[in-house]
Amino acid sequence: MTLWSNVFDFIIAPFVEFSFMRRALVGSIALSIGAGPIGVFLMLRRMSLVGDAMAHAILPGAALGYLLAGLSLGFMTAGGLIAGFVVALLAGLVTRVTVLKEDAALASFYLISLAGGVVLVSLRGSNVDLLHVLFGSVLALDDNTLLLLATAATISLFSLAILFRPLVMECVDPLFLRTVSKSGGVAHISFLALVVLNLVAGFHALGTLLSVGLMMLPAFAARFWSSTLEGMMAVATLLGIGSSCIGIILSYHAGTPTGPTIILSAGGIYLLSILFGQRNGLILRLMPRKHLVA
Repeated sequence: MTLWSNVFDFIIAPFVEFSFMRRALVGSIALSIGAGPIGVFLMLRRMSLVGDAMAHAILPGAALGYLLAGLSLGFMTAGGLIAGFVVALLAGLVTRVTVLKEDAALASFYLISLAGGVVLVSLRGSNVDLLHVLFGSVLALDDNTLLLLATAATISLFSLAILFRPLVMECVDPLFLRTVSKSGGVAHISFLALVVLNLVAGFHALGTLLSVGLMMLPAFAARFWSSTLEGMMAVATLLGIGSSCIGIILSYHAGTPTGPTIILSAGGIYLLSILFGQRNGLILRLMPRKHLVA
């Protein structure tokens, strides 16, 4: 009875007593459901750093929304979406008309966007506002923000269901997809739109610097637990939810910032997956294998 009481006090009681804890949990779960499968496709398409670049690319738009209307959900969301799409289009244009590759173009725009966004927020806001934009405030989610996160997750799942086959083909053999269908370009642009949508939604909870963490770290960890695409998507979602639960609880008891603690929890799960994962985990690989006896 004492053990159960301790478990209840440590894990369940904070969510029962405080509504902001429940909101943080629901928002993080919605973000994990939408971002986890997106992260798996980014990983398989070797576009992991693209997600990081796009996360920073939304900062100037969100900053302009902040300058116009303060910490307004609508203005900052619209600004982030517009900035993300503009940077994606500009990077694609630079790649086509210059000798730069896509990663170099995205890296250059990401650096410009990050610096410009920080300057814009600093023009009007305080250091507290800047920290809110950069690192989010998952414990301050309101009903409208939760609705935005749930909407982003719903749109992502339905869109992935529609785009699943061309996205898989583009991961496996993009040249073959171009020869047999014209859907590759549409799928690529739609997928980038989903990346931007999830990063903008995650920005309100985890900030521009950390929103990509809940998208990519569970996806990386899932690679060590499943060999199928569907399995990796499911595992990434579950690991994202688990990281969120662990991070919120630990931040509550330790008094640490919630967003960074969630990402550190995801990082811890990733490191454990490297060691103990059933698919090429280091411990499993180092264990002596049984040999067939004639």
